[in-house]
Amino acid sequence: MKKYILSALVVSSAALFTSCNDMLDTDPRVTEMTAATFPGKPADVEALNAATYSIMNTLGGGDQSGILNNPFYWWSLMSDDCYGSGGLQDNVAKSLHHFTTASANQYEQDFILLYGGISRANNQIETIDNVDWTGNTAQRNQLLGEGYFMRGLYYMWLSQLYGDVPLITSTTITDEMQQQASAEEAIYPQILSDFVSAKNLMKAEKANGSGHADKFAAEAFIARAWMFWAGFYKKVGELATGDATIQLVEQEGCNGGTLSKSDVVNGLKDIVSNGGYKLCEDYRSLWQYSNSLLWDEAHDGKGHAYAFIADMDRKNCFDQPGMGNGNTEEIFQIQFMNASKWAIGGTYNNPRMYSNYLSCFWGLRNGATNDNGKRDKTYPFNQGWGQGTPSSNLWDDWTSAEAAGGYKDIRKLGSLIDLDHELASYTYEKDDCEESGYACKKYADVNLDACAADNDSWWSQCPGYSSSSLDNKQQGDHFEDYYLMRYADVLLMLTELTGDAQYMNQVQKRAGVPQTAYSLKAVQDERRWEFALEGLRFNDMRRWSGIDSGESSYAAKALQAQNGKSITVKGKRNAMNMAHMTCSWAKRYAATNGFLPKPQAQITLMNGKMEQNPGWNLADPETQYKVLY
Repeated sequence: MKKYILSALVVSSAALFTSCNDMLDTDPRVTEMTAATFPGKPADVEALNAATYSIMNTLGGGDQSGILNNPFYWWSLMSDDCYGSGGLQDNVAKSLHHFTTASANQYEQDFILLYGGISRANNQIETIDNVDWTGNTAQRNQLLGEGYFMRGLYYMWLSQLYGDVPLITSTTITDEMQQQASAEEAIYPQILSDFVSAKNLMKAEKANGSGHADKFAAEAFIARAWMFWAGFYKKVGELATGDATIQLVEQEGCNGGTLSKSDVVNGLKDIVSNGGYKLCEDYRSLWQYSNSLLWDEAHDGKGHAYAFIADMDRKNCFDQPGMGNGNTEEIFQIQFMNASKWAIGGTYNNPRMYSNYLSCFWGLRNGATNDNGKRDKTYPFNQGWGQGTPSSNLWDDWTSAEAAGGYKDIRKLGSLIDLDHELASYTYEKDDCEESGYACKKYADVNLDACAADNDSWWSQCPGYSSSSLDNKQQGDHFEDYYLMRYADVLLMLTELTGDAQYMNQVQKRAGVPQTAYSLKAVQDERRWEFALEGLRFNDMRRWSGIDSGESSYAAKALQAQNGKSITVKGKRNAMNMAHMTCSWAKRYAATNGFLPKPQAQITLMNGKMEQNPGWNLADPETQYKVLY
């Protein structure tokens, strides 16, 4: 396991770049670094590459305007697996969950950041041959492939968040590029072409947890992007029996032509045959609550003992070789390190970007009697903001599946903290709202009896640890990788695409659940359980529904099923039942197709070239945040 590693990527190069104030202000080079002089050597291109990746850290770490920028966190809050929750003042989290907005530019930050990442990738692609690569073609192709990969990734996230947006593929922005482009007909062909270019240019060998993309990451994301395009835009309801063909763009590494399901399947099978990935033996090995220091406390007969991991083989603990960060099934991820600083500002170089702030946002809001984070109340978990707590729907649906199949799924308690039974002394905050009785375990920060303070983090006890300049362990010491692609996803995508259950069965076997034959329902359930709270559920629901599918779609019905569920509010258990703040979840999903509103400031900036998404007429009260508690 690699402790405290951020995209190696970021620190060395962040100082090279200026910030942008809006989507069109996208040139990342400072004035003295012109295209004629920079990059001039391979190390310069590596610095450009590092800055392109660094956008992921600003998305995955730090706190902007009261909300974490990680789009997968946003999608978790928008799904049926989370509530908005948090404190009374946490209106962004609740806005996301209810498909409303408290301001015209509430969701602008990711719009700006993703276009900044696209600009950096464009610059990397365009200027790579300023360097003389004689005798070093492999390095050149790898760096070019990574530039294409990151541009495709950022455009995929941007279009899944905001829909039809301008397609900017050059640092010289033409009038045509400023026009809003169709995600279905223009943006997804470019996304998939970028991933194909990346696959053909990058090395056919594992990046081995370096934080860089490789050929296998590109093949996996080709599948994820194609499946969303085919399911959502082309309405291929069951991919095992359906197909769709997309026209690719001709560019270096991609000869144009078309991409169909068979191409996607072949890429996934290449990962299985040649990638060298394998599932961790124990699902709990993926998550920091299984670290060996906590395991040791469970067996030393002193103080606390965390029973949930006591039966693990110590060699499978999170911080052991092949487990945790850089584990055997990690294909692509965001990495972090202990270099955070105080302050929230900085669009592109947020001082807290080096910490996986998701651990803080999903941390426990314990303390109705002003004893926040007391170890006796929350051991082994730490305090945090408590936004986006898991829904009771996730727990209840999972429990029903277990009862129907006569099994216990290790992933349920491997993903969720059952507050009533695991933390018997837990108390609710007086300003809590939309609490379900469950919390996220996967990315929860962990405390130890060995730690010096109640809000200390287990990372402080690891060999080689040094305090960050933030010097606040509860907020700054979060170094668990954020998984963007795991090998389990490759296996489940293969079953969904081919109808061959052997791949899904491997995932089921690891979880200790019965191995079943293929059905779309079985795949849907397995994806929900395997990737609970990892941000994939919402876009899975969207592609299983198809665009413009109305209130009877898979997504709309699943979201509406939250209605009437009992919730804890202002510290009082079961004080209210969940209700949508303006109309219904089904209606808001049907109206928006799951897209967020484009920031009004950016629409104004584009002067009529970009228009607001359907369902987001901000004069309509159904779109506006409403105080419920």
